Amino acid sequence: MKNKLLHFNDALYLACIWVSGISVLVMSLIVPWGIFARYVLGTGSPWPEPVAVMLMVVFTFFGASAAYRARAHIAVAMVTDRLPKKMQLLLSSLIDVLMLIVALFVTVYGTKLCLETMNQSIGQLPWMPVGVTYLPVPLGGLTTVIFVLEHIVFGQQGNRAVVTFDHEKVKAEAA
Repeated sequence: MKNKLLHFNDALYLACIWVSGISVLVMSLIVPWGIFARYVLGTGSPWPEPVAVMLMVVFTFFGASAAYRARAHIAVAMVTDRLPKKMQLLLSSLIDVLMLIVALFVTVYGTKLCLETMNQSIGQLPWMPVGVTYLPVPLGGLTTVIFVLEHIVFGQQGNRAVVTFDHEKVKAEAA
């Protein structure tokens, strides 16, 4: 059962990475188009800015979730590294609980936000409900909840092959 859950989370992690990466790629194509349309063609397209903002939200929430699992997030450990091991474990557990609370908050209230704004539309994209633009918030929160629970139950997963597959290449290129 443990292996099945970890393999599911590996697939979820890869999905988060791919969704984040594709979001950045598409965003980096859309923004220059908006600039080109405005300054070269002389007609500003109304859609590039809201679409780029939506993609940034997608990138942020799914990328943060993947970064949490990979232990690639920003952490200030200057103080905690100098504490006794028992205190480090206690603080680590406290951080996991606090992270779980925050991720659950984002999931629950992000879902409420999506549902409450589903009947509104975006001015530049009248066919798209506002609630759809907020979907990355609860979905990213849910993936974070899953990864936090995984960390609490199974321990740190930042050394799994799916996370570190390119580390040897990076080390070899740096040498």
